[in-house]
Amino acid sequence: MGTPDFIKELRATAGHQLLLLPGISAVVFDDEGRVLLGRRADTGAWSIVGGIPEPGEDPATTAEREVYEETAVRCKAERVVLVHALPEPVTYPNGDRCQFLDITLRCRAVGGEARVNDDESLEVGWFSVDALPELGEFARFRIKQALSDGPTWFRPATDV
Repeated sequence: MGTPDFIKELRATAGHQLLLLPGISAVVFDDEGRVLLGRRADTGAWSIVGGIPEPGEDPATTAEREVYEETAVRCKAERVVLVHALPEPVTYPNGDRCQFLDITLRCRAVGGEARVNDDESLEVGWFSVDALPELGEFARFRIKQALSDGPTWFRPATDV
């Protein structure tokens, strides 16, 4: 994901110290029940679409914007399926450290043709949930939760 301008401005004074940042992930399904995936330019791995909200932006707006920016698919966010503080901070090649609080939304495609729409993806495509490409646990778990009719998933607090 590209670094938003507000984070670049923050980094000018905060340096490389650890930042806790919100992240929004979108699990997008079409009318055939296929899931939209992108092969990331930074890692070469297939995954779901995601990004960082702009200041004041709601998670649903972020999901819909990021999906369009990365894939040219228009979608509507339907529900929150997961809220999860990622357990490990990410250290980027420039030394910046971030830890993400991910909010995953289930989304429904409403228009557009899936294609690479920015420099963050190498490929974009629709996949049957029983014929997914190799995916990391992050994407697999979020797709599983988006397919579930259960309540929003979160890790319960530990007893003190």
